[in-house]
Amino acid sequence: MKITYYQRRPLDIHYSLEQIFDNVRAKLPEGIESNVWVSPYFSKGLRPRIRMIFAARKFQGDINHITGDINFIAIGLKKQKTILTIHDLGILNNTKNPLLRWILKTFWITLPVKYANAITVVSDTTKTELLSMIKINADKVKVIGNFIPDSFKYNPKKFNSEKPRILHIGSAYNKNLDRLIEAVKNIKCHLVIIGFPTLEQKESILSYNISHEILSGISDEELLNQYQKCDLLSFVSLLEGFGLPILEAQATGRPVLTSNLSSMPEVAGKGACLVDPYDIRSIESGIKNIINNEHYRQLIIERGLINIKRFSLGEVTNQYINLYYEIYSKI
Repeated sequence: MKITYYQRRPLDIHYSLEQIFDNVRAKLPEGIESNVWVSPYFSKGLRPRIRMIFAARKFQGDINHITGDINFIAIGLKKQKTILTIHDLGILNNTKNPLLRWILKTFWITLPVKYANAITVVSDTTKTELLSMIKINADKVKVIGNFIPDSFKYNPKKFNSEKPRILHIGSAYNKNLDRLIEAVKNIKCHLVIIGFPTLEQKESILSYNISHEILSGISDEELLNQYQKCDLLSFVSLLEGFGLPILEAQATGRPVLTSNLSSMPEVAGKGACLVDPYDIRSIESGIKNIINNEHYRQLIIERGLINIKRFSLGEVTNQYINLYYEIYSKI
């Protein structure tokens, strides 16, 4: 069986989607041959995307697996051979323009789902959202979660309750950095932001005299180092298809503060402090509870280490392998 993995051309130095399937391919058994098609074009603009559809057609295998982001290339592939992985539906939140929203829904969700034999999503939350959005047989949608990279291992650290180092991942709108800044302005801490905060966000941090550092475009090795150096993770997003930083922090042995909505409770299990991400006081209270309550802090760390066992690479890979054989046998 020959599988072609279709991958986007990444826009920055982080290759999260690509790393997921690099690891999956490394675990494939004998009898499965994998090839990787990386788009020669960035997914920006109409003409490059049309070219991607035609270019992708020339590299089809016995199974075609679109690994995310460039969903629309499914239009040019053979339906009975094609698997589409949808990581989240956040693309529809990128605009309030009704016409543009219709275009995004049609070419990133409706048509790709129609032209695929099977759909995989990374959480039950994403599956529920997808089924509520378009008419599709629920059996066509399989939930296969993400896994924790092998580099993230338990690395205990004495908690700095006097001035905890709070790690916050991401600066896009859904990452909710503005409310986090408001929540920590009266908490003695050191805020570490991984991403590209806006000028307004930087000015807010300075105006509140928050001890901080901003790290942009860092390597995966440095990201791992930041998990190890932090005292707790802030991941109070408004929307997530999955929420891998939750598991990365749990695997490292750090207490996690995350949201009580979207996929985050599903991913975190019992190993996190859940807060209302729209409520600044809720975020502030959650952070203070982790800082001041040693018993509670240790409890969510221990529960986090139990929770990560659900997301091993071997388990995730086996689910993909079973799906490949299921489709191949029918072909």
